[in-house]
Amino acid sequence: MISTASLLDQFLRSRKHSVELIAPLSPEDCQAQSMEDASPAKWHLAHVTWFYEVMILKPFENDFQYWNPQFAILFNSYYNGVGDKHPRKHRGLLTRPSLKEVLDWRTNIENRITALLQSNTSSELQSLVQMGIHHEQQHQELLLTDIQHLLFQNSLLPAYSSNHLDLQSSRADAKWVKGIPGLVEVGFEGDGFHFDNESPRHSTYNQIYSLASELITNAQWLNFIEDGGYQDAKWWLDAGWSWVQAEQINAPLYWNRDLKNQYWRFSLNGNSPLDTAKPVSNISYFEAEAFARWASKNLDGYANSRLPTEFEWESVAEHQADLVNDLFGAVWQWTSSNYSAYPGYQPWSGIAGEYNGKFMVNQMVLRGSSAYTTSGHSRTTYRNFFPTHTRWQMTGLRLAKDGI
Repeated sequence: MISTASLLDQFLRSRKHSVELIAPLSPEDCQAQSMEDASPAKWHLAHVTWFYEVMILKPFENDFQYWNPQFAILFNSYYNGVGDKHPRKHRGLLTRPSLKEVLDWRTNIENRITALLQSNTSSELQSLVQMGIHHEQQHQELLLTDIQHLLFQNSLLPAYSSNHLDLQSSRADAKWVKGIPGLVEVGFEGDGFHFDNESPRHSTYNQIYSLASELITNAQWLNFIEDGGYQDAKWWLDAGWSWVQAEQINAPLYWNRDLKNQYWRFSLNGNSPLDTAKPVSNISYFEAEAFARWASKNLDGYANSRLPTEFEWESVAEHQADLVNDLFGAVWQWTSSNYSAYPGYQPWSGIAGEYNGKFMVNQMVLRGSSAYTTSGHSRTTYRNFFPTHTRWQMTGLRLAKDGI
């Protein structure tokens, strides 16, 4: 069991970091919602505070009282067992409470969680606070991706910050790393924090395979575009082809052209000429899968390539991480694995059981982490997941192939 002092330090640092993320933003920036999948920055700050109030203070605090009972509805995300929710697509209409009131509420809840941790050392409370910390870290990344999407809707293409961490250039030509074949153990095991969808650890079988040492780059993606990849149905799943046509997709999200028809890319640092050496990002599963098909026939060195399974990726990350670059900290990497339960999976008890299990349908698994992921949040067993059309997250790919 983690010490109270250490847990309290993690809690306070996490809460401070969330507020630091909005420092470059105006109250107007924090209010707006660019699409249904994204949420306003103010809503993210409020929702993670709602989590501590409803999930922890309400069951554990003596003489509990809500800061404002209406917030329990306004800032509930998808917890049906808790009660009603404000419609997701209308989160940007919540002009009240103000940003200042949300920040005041955050301070109140932080003080009460601090006092509770200092007076109650139960393992159940500590586990819930750890979950709250990691939940807030997830929303810290979402806050950044949602702000990027919001600012991209502005024809001025304003920067969030001129010095925010962005993608780094790839370091070398890709090599094929022989993976771990045969019966392997995957999934989380140990005493540290993990989400319920990462366990139990279990056996699975990998065929003989190799994993690319490098992520796919913008230069390679340009080859796909210039070869007509977005206009040729033979590379696409049927649902992907329908999506490309309906949405008129012809490049990754945030790519845009200047008057000379040259590609630029919009990031949190603003709009800048496309750096072809950097990993491609903000692509959907549909795009990643189509690129893999195209690359297997057309990209030098990638004959017969495909997307890896999540267990192929995890086996290399656990045993051969020194042979592969950018497993973490660049882009989330699409896999060919459907998001489903592991053998023997049991969701967390109580309301927390709604956290992951009920989303195990119609989504694909991503592995690793991104440049926007909060430090310390990633692990080799971490399972991110999104629908096949999603691309406002920092999503990219590395390829695998059968054999060596």
